[in-house]
Amino acid sequence: MTLARKEIRICMGSSCFSRGNRLTLQVIQQYLKDRHLEDEVILKGNHCLGDCNDGPMVQIGSKVYYRISGDKILEILHNELGDLLED
Repeated sequence: MTLARKEIRICMGSSCFSRGNRLTLQVIQQYLKDRHLEDEVILKGNHCLGDCNDGPMVQIGSKVYYRISGDKILEILHNELGDLLED
């Protein structure tokens, strides 16, 4: 059974990028690489996801996460992508 590919959109607007999404992007890329999920997850940069005051922001599927940090994104990725990991 093949699961549908998940999509992650990371805000690359100047506000989110300068407030931490530069690091968040690196954490996401490393997470996907370490778990061999590069072919299972679509990672896209967006110019802006809106709500700049609540950034940095990441969207996974239809859910938007606000005030993201390097540590917080690891927990989110585990919760959102756990079903893609082999036991």
